[in-house]
Amino acid sequence: MSKNIFLVCFFLFFGLLNKVVYGQTEKGQLCQGWFWTEEEANEKLTEFKSTYHDKKSWELRADKIRETILHGLELYPMPQKTRLKPIVRDRKVMNGYTVENVAFESMPGFWVTGNLYSSVNTKGKMPGIICPHGHWDDGRFRDDMQYRCAAMAKMGAVVFAYDMVGYGESTQSSHTNPMVLKIQTWNSIRSVDFLLSLKEVDPKRIAVTGASGGGTQTIILTAIDPRIAVAAPVVMVSAFFFGGCACESGMPIHKTQDFQTNNVEIAACAAPRPLLLVSDGNDWTKNTTNVEYPYIKQIYEFYNASDMVENVHLPDEQHDYGISKRKAVYNFFAKHLGLELTTIQGDDGQIDESFIKILPKEVLCVFDDRHTRPTNAVVGDKAVSNLFKNN
Repeated sequence: MSKNIFLVCFFLFFGLLNKVVYGQTEKGQLCQGWFWTEEEANEKLTEFKSTYHDKKSWELRADKIRETILHGLELYPMPQKTRLKPIVRDRKVMNGYTVENVAFESMPGFWVTGNLYSSVNTKGKMPGIICPHGHWDDGRFRDDMQYRCAAMAKMGAVVFAYDMVGYGESTQSSHTNPMVLKIQTWNSIRSVDFLLSLKEVDPKRIAVTGASGGGTQTIILTAIDPRIAVAAPVVMVSAFFFGGCACESGMPIHKTQDFQTNNVEIAACAAPRPLLLVSDGNDWTKNTTNVEYPYIKQIYEFYNASDMVENVHLPDEQHDYGISKRKAVYNFFAKHLGLELTTIQGDDGQIDESFIKILPKEVLCVFDDRHTRPTNAVVGDKAVSNLFKNN
């Protein structure tokens, strides 16, 4: 069984199990995995659409969606932002870009770990792009993560790739922590803060892209953080699938006692900012061209901005952030962030990633035998949960 098929089957089982446990009751108000059938999802979208008819009425609903997310994440009011205390080391000069190993405190005692990719030839302010990853082995160290971060850096951006909780170097808490969705969302917000702390980053050109669970992080962050100017969720936005992991739907961000939404509407909260939906024919985004994309596009039409939302659908592809998906994002980000696509094109005008050298994990780690994690690090699910509950 391929990893992609196994992943889809796992989330299908998880979603069906959750529906048996939680059903449509108020218990936990959680909507997880395949919470609806495709038919139920289409009916719900029709129901949602009946609650608004123009920009003003949509924005009232969008405000309610954001409120539901923030309350569900226990991020309302927002915690006080403390000093990031960034650690940046081991600068590596590559072909048209650099890579540095980075850590910063999203909360006092919790360290976000990642890599910063930067253009070496771009003068003046550059766009900042944050890259969360999905539920794949090796996380931020994967080839596809390195390819897209390096390519976008050579195109003229500053790109930050960071670990999901429980992956890579983020071992202070497990990924099964019941508060993992809150922690990861807060880490994403603070990742934007980190990029904005860099003098070379243009605060008006901040973008985010991720696939699968990273796509969930992309739409949630874009919905609640107006600093995000451009977003590209990959193989994730679905009318009937809510994300099968606690880091996507383990807190009540979709439903309250008197309100219901889904990931399509969360993605639509990006309007009128540029939004690219990348979908494929072999996962829960198989209907994007006919269901999710038209729904979101009609919301963009309220802003006279239908040209700001696009869908690239790859019907014969699977659940990944492969080269076809990366090409779509490169083109979209070049268009809306002012990046230079020619820097990663070959003589034939096609995207060419062969200039990128894939680095081993040990070269990309910020903490190692020589540089140990700071002694103030809070470790263990219970301790980390208490840290985030008390801030």
